[in-house]
Amino acid sequence: MARPIFVIDLEATCWEDREYTVDEMEIIEIGAVLARPDGCVIDEFCTFVRPIKEPILSRFCTRLTSIHQADIDTAPSYGEAIALLDEWVSQRPGTWGSWGNYDFRQFMAEERRIPSGSTFLDMQHVNLKKAWRKTTGAARTGLLGALEFHQMQFEGVHHRGVDDARNVARLLPFIDRHKLLAGVGEMRGVIDRERQP
Repeated sequence: MARPIFVIDLEATCWEDREYTVDEMEIIEIGAVLARPDGCVIDEFCTFVRPIKEPILSRFCTRLTSIHQADIDTAPSYGEAIALLDEWVSQRPGTWGSWGNYDFRQFMAEERRIPSGSTFLDMQHVNLKKAWRKTTGAARTGLLGALEFHQMQFEGVHHRGVDDARNVARLLPFIDRHKLLAGVGEMRGVIDRERQP
């Protein structure tokens, strides 16, 4: 039987009235599930994260994510939160995946600011969205569109880390295992190439 995969979804600071990249954004929620290839969730993890550079959430961010200022004011810092994730993952090595490459890039941006030495981030990453598209031949699409492609409705609150992760896990049965494995570690190579002078 194929090994379960950690499905991660991050929420981060965001603004309606300005351009921004992962380098300006900060993680405010880490949502994760450990799921079998059939989509069955074995375990889950969720924590809010307190942003440091811009600790006050924009109204747009609260509307989008339903995360409120009170949720993050007493939340662990990024370093503390990633240590909690490491603890949850410990003794269960494997691969982690996300719907697209945003989550990987956001983690890398956080690590440039606050290196954590996370054991979780030593694991290989796979872009589940890309593997799903290669399997289904579907056009580029978001999570809601992918669920709709399989006649499924989103369950929970969209743009909340653990709910998004649970819904991504529901798509795992529709991803060809060989296409998934072919994408493992792909982003690490991209990041390494970007770092070369």
